[in-house]
Amino acid sequence: MRKLTYFIATTIDGFIGAPDGDSDFIYAFLDPEFIDHLKAEYPETIAAQGRAQLGIEDVAPKRFDAVLMGRATYEPGLKAGMTSPYGHMREQYVVSRSLVESPDPQVRLISGDVAAKVRELKAQDGLDIWLCGGADLAAQLADEIDEYIVKTYPVFVGTGMPMSRVGFGVRPLELTGCTALGGGQVITSYAVKR
Repeated sequence: MRKLTYFIATTIDGFIGAPDGDSDFIYAFLDPEFIDHLKAEYPETIAAQGRAQLGIEDVAPKRFDAVLMGRATYEPGLKAGMTSPYGHMREQYVVSRSLVESPDPQVRLISGDVAAKVRELKAQDGLDIWLCGGADLAAQLADEIDEYIVKTYPVFVGTGMPMSRVGFGVRPLELTGCTALGGGQVITSYAVKR
């Protein structure tokens, strides 16, 4: 059975974006060692434009062959003309109540019960499913997430968009990995204890 993995970048105080949702400030903390780690371990999580710049267009997905993102996560790339940011994956899904037609034939829209759709995807054969973001979608799928992989950047921002907007609740996790990189980034992975 496939897993749903929330693979997300955050500040040390747990924010994935500024109060308005913008996350461009994170890019200041992408050093060569970190980029090399992503290329080696999670190449499919690099969007098409970045893959071209890094010369990894032909690198096959390693962990994920499907990506799931909210409309707000998809929107910045769409505004820049990137209608299929992860076309190297088997499946791309955007969860939106406002989009009525997909801007790209490779991108499928989900407007209804996203948790039911995720359960359907998990039952299919394939690599795992990457929950790309954002906070509202992570809240909707809190009970469906099987694993968290958190890329923590060495920056403290004080306020902003949280990793999830799910309400308070104790959700036990088990640490399954931790990698510290020279630029101060730490990648931790956790399995959800069921």
